[in-house]
Amino acid sequence: MKKSILVVAGEVSGDLHAAKVVQEVKSRSPETTFWGIGGDDLRAEGVELLQHTDRMSVMGIVEVARHYRFFKSVLKQVLDEVDQRKPDAALLVDYPGFNLRLAAELKKRGVKVYYYISPKVWAWNKKRIPKMAKVIDRLMVIFPFEVEVFKGTGLQVDFVGNPLVAQIDEFLSTDLRSLPWQSDRLVALLPGSRRQEIERILPTMLAAAKKLEAQFPDVSFMIATPNGRIEKMVSEQISQCPEKPSRLDVICGNARELMRQAEAAIVTSGTATLETALIGTPHILVYKTSAFTYWFARTVVKISHLGLVNIIAGRTICPELIQQDATPEALSTGTAGLMADTPERQAMLEGYAEVRQLLGAKNAAENVAAILCE
Repeated sequence: MKKSILVVAGEVSGDLHAAKVVQEVKSRSPETTFWGIGGDDLRAEGVELLQHTDRMSVMGIVEVARHYRFFKSVLKQVLDEVDQRKPDAALLVDYPGFNLRLAAELKKRGVKVYYYISPKVWAWNKKRIPKMAKVIDRLMVIFPFEVEVFKGTGLQVDFVGNPLVAQIDEFLSTDLRSLPWQSDRLVALLPGSRRQEIERILPTMLAAAKKLEAQFPDVSFMIATPNGRIEKMVSEQISQCPEKPSRLDVICGNARELMRQAEAAIVTSGTATLETALIGTPHILVYKTSAFTYWFARTVVKISHLGLVNIIAGRTICPELIQQDATPEALSTGTAGLMADTPERQAMLEGYAEVRQLLGAKNAAENVAAILCE
């Protein structure tokens, strides 16, 4: 029987993980159709998009508030389509600000809600746990410790494995691709995929890169962007920055290839930090947001680390340079310590091996697809 599934992935990383699930579902049930919100990866799998992630990727209290009317209109658009199409189920991927509101509305309409990649309520809002249990039918988590978080709520929770493990293993088995490096000493810059991240973080990265270039005259730098729209944003930001290295390139796509080839990296906090660790490239984590968003986050976040690598390990493996600590001097000094065979580099690589072991070897996309097809 032909099934219709609503899928909502509001960010670039969620789009990639959702696309792998869609691919696996279609291999089991070719007649299943998907529609909803996503990006280039979901579109490539034949998903009909109502909205693209480019417009949905907004982070921070102030930034989200500015876009309130837009998100409200998108929620209405999705629910109008739900009322018309009556999907058999919904696959909501991460993106909690939007997806938890949507889940509550779907529950009212009798649509079964499968939630993949749990909101990080263990970090910032444990009061949401009982509310989540009321609006989600099945939660599929990607960190082993998350199962315990929801114990006693009545919500069915499955640790399906971390999707990055299988994806990175598959990637590492491929041949090296040629990238336009301008020298043999390589450093990757990953400024994030949101406009405010690029505006706030990239100038600091570029200034740090210039300082590194003074220390290592043979070094070259490269920035990876997920799509053409963000590539344009990055190029515009570079043109406005007075402090930048002489050898600098921007590529669209190929972020993982960039990480694989780089000697070290400076990475904006997010999924990319875990990808970088699984690939095995030593890196410094950086993050800057608006003063209000940072103040608010400090009052609600209940964990000692920001980076996923450090959270999983329960200790500091990668240095975290946040807000005022994220200076060009600190970034360049930290990155310099990871170039060549230093004790800092060796300790970080050993930490990466520990994190990989903790995540296990389950194929997350296959497990989520199996649950959807039950």
